[in-house]
Amino acid sequence: MAVRVLGVFAKQPVVGAVKTRLAAQTTPEWACDVAAAMLADTLDRVATIEVRRVIVFAPVSARGWFGVAADGRFELEPQAEGDLGKRLRHFFERQITQGADAVVAIGADSPTLPIACIEQAFQLLEAHDVVLGPAQDGGYYLLGCGQRPPPVFDGIDWGSAEVLAETVRRLSDPAWRLGLLPPWYDVDTLEDWRMLCGHVAAMRRAGIDPMAPRTESLI
Repeated sequence: MAVRVLGVFAKQPVVGAVKTRLAAQTTPEWACDVAAAMLADTLDRVATIEVRRVIVFAPVSARGWFGVAADGRFELEPQAEGDLGKRLRHFFERQITQGADAVVAIGADSPTLPIACIEQAFQLLEAHDVVLGPAQDGGYYLLGCGQRPPPVFDGIDWGSAEVLAETVRRLSDPAWRLGLLPPWYDVDTLEDWRMLCGHVAAMRRAGIDPMAPRTESLI
């Protein structure tokens, strides 16, 4: 049976250390509440997926805090040092070295992300080398790969709106078979939060449970 691994990249919700763009537009305390709610909702959502689940956490000193958050549903692995590319590469290489056949990484910034998107990513990796979930801010909300790490971790401006475009350029060699998921959105700014509020309201009006109760309680 194939070994499938899902990594949730997460930072401990500490006032002033998380959601800094949202904090600059609101308050650090409220932004921290948002980060904590989205993380808890994300962990609850993905805990139902039948794969090996790992919280890739920061800072290293937060292992105890994340142990409580994991509640026996996730393994824990500290994030490597360096920029996002270095941290992602370390995670993927480590999982592949340990025998993973398919590895998927997400963040905790998309509390309404359908579980079906993550499951589809693993399905796509049965016939593709790399899977991307495009985010509306120009990045991606999900990255997945098979048994070889893709060349997408170095030399990318992770704070720009060109992350997805640059990542695709790194995969121009046809030897890399790329699978694509539907676009989704991250919540990093006040504008993103307002979009989330509208989306949650629309889902409720349509009779759909957003399945993000902690995040919804802040709306």
